[in-house]
Amino acid sequence: MALHDPLIGTLLDGRYRVQQRIATGGMATVYKGTDTRLDRVVALKVMHPALAGDEGFTARFIREAKAIARLSHPNVVNVFDQGADGGNVFLAMEYVPGRTLRDLLRDRGALSVRAALDVLEPVLAALGAAHRAGLVHRDVKPENVLITESGLVKVADFGLVRMLNAADGAPTSTTTATGGTVMGTVSYLAPEQILPDAPTDQRVDVYAAGILLYEMLTGRRPHTGDNPVQVMYKHLHEDVPAPSLVAPSVAPALDAIVAGACARTPDARPYDAVELLAALQRVRRTLTPVQLDAEPPASTRPSPRYPTSEPTSVIQPVVQPVLPSAVPPVPAPADAPAPERTSVLDVPPELMEQLLTEPRPYDEPAPAREPRDRRPGLLRRLPRKPLVWTAVLAALVLAVGGVTYGLSEALYGPVPGVLGKDRAEAQRLLDKEGMHARFVEAYSESAPQGQVIATDPGVGARTRKSDAVTITVSKGPKRIAVPDVTGKTADQAAAALASAQLTKGGVTETYNDSVPEGSVISSSPAAGQLLQENTAVSLVVSKGMVPIPDVTGMSKDDAAKALQAAGFTMQTTGVNLFGTGKVSSQFPAAGERRPQHTAVTVNFPFL
Repeated sequence: MALHDPLIGTLLDGRYRVQQRIATGGMATVYKGTDTRLDRVVALKVMHPALAGDEGFTARFIREAKAIARLSHPNVVNVFDQGADGGNVFLAMEYVPGRTLRDLLRDRGALSVRAALDVLEPVLAALGAAHRAGLVHRDVKPENVLITESGLVKVADFGLVRMLNAADGAPTSTTTATGGTVMGTVSYLAPEQILPDAPTDQRVDVYAAGILLYEMLTGRRPHTGDNPVQVMYKHLHEDVPAPSLVAPSVAPALDAIVAGACARTPDARPYDAVELLAALQRVRRTLTPVQLDAEPPASTRPSPRYPTSEPTSVIQPVVQPVLPSAVPPVPAPADAPAPERTSVLDVPPELMEQLLTEPRPYDEPAPAREPRDRRPGLLRRLPRKPLVWTAVLAALVLAVGGVTYGLSEALYGPVPGVLGKDRAEAQRLLDKEGMHARFVEAYSESAPQGQVIATDPGVGARTRKSDAVTITVSKGPKRIAVPDVTGKTADQAAAALASAQLTKGGVTETYNDSVPEGSVISSSPAAGQLLQENTAVSLVVSKGMVPIPDVTGMSKDDAAKALQAAGFTMQTTGVNLFGTGKVSSQFPAAGERRPQHTAVTVNFPFL
């Protein structure tokens, strides 16, 4: 039996009319509402009363809402307002009509590579904007990815967002509390989010984005279990498998993207969502249309073996996803993964200790049974004794494996996390791994001069230690001096600006005595000023000397006014009795061009 929601129909803060409940999450309930002051539809996120009564949690909720409100990006759900009305603490946000990525996966199953990338790229663009603004989402999952009716992807619900600590250049925050309290959605938690008091940064979003890509390509989550502790164990101790094991049409390059993003060690992952987006776009350019549009696996997802509704509950370009709407949807199985709530899980200290140290703390020991003798007929009568050749073979396998592993570790290694470091620190980290660097420089609008902005191969990628790792160091923002184009024709000025990597802006024409007609008088910004690449520069072009107006037939006063308005002075000859005469002729003649302030002689008839 559905219970009546007492908030529906009420007016929050004297402004927001609550109309319809959209969804209930771990920390809040989301309603569709109307901003009566601006007459627009909004989404109202109202904290659960139990959490709203916690002053510390409410203060953090408000502080983080203000941080997200400063983040303006087309792929981020905008926060308009925050307020409180009695016991209701709420956010007023952009209302996004459409559905979530979870709805899409539930309806269609796995997506084609093209559709998966069309969704993930704007997600990474949104997260990248947050990361560069010093914010970490910490709860990236399909339920928080919205797809509008027009196909625009938006990242929502920064409810667990944290601000990076930029004071010492080491962005960190903590997602676990003392005593083993784990906050988040277990299927998308990075290992460091599970460890007690472990520092976390933007790479937890990179990890969750890798899980998101795996799920879109395969239709299933990489780690499942009978309970959340089993899933957390797998995040800590097991690598995310390659998507191609479930979806054979997935290219090896995408397997590598998932492996890098979901590396259990944060330093082996891309530095932030911006770097992961760049790597994903590089891979996309190498894929053929057949690889991009290959039929995804049909209904390959196992049922989630842990509760999906958990008690004690508390993101450069805008990309339009090209979803395969023309292809009939793959029917999703009845046991398809259901939405997961963001939860606060209280893990007892003894269980947390076992989770971190013992092989599988959640496994029940299997009952002992007599091993079945599978030897053929006559051999069953012989006693079971270790055979010498078996021991020799095992020793040989171990020896070969050890040598191979040793050689592999000696010859290959992962590129260390050098993004954001200076050149000297990057060199030190590479030396530590036995690698050598080739440094190059490039302009960057976001990174200060001297900071590492890219590596090739990417961070975390395994590479031969004898091969140089290309390290790109920022030269700072690129600025171009405006060239001096005065005296040039408009076409010559446009060519000079293009050669300097600037563009010609608006052109204004004006009369000028000293600059020939058609030549540039000045530019705005002026010559020598430093501008960003492709900035428009406006030009003022000379129309030459001023044409003399025709004043014949005018009275003396009217002729004087007309000449003065054009910048000339007037001299008179003849008799103009009582000022009633009309100008009979003028010199220079009307239409002739003369410098301004030239004296024009006007003649009146002799009476």
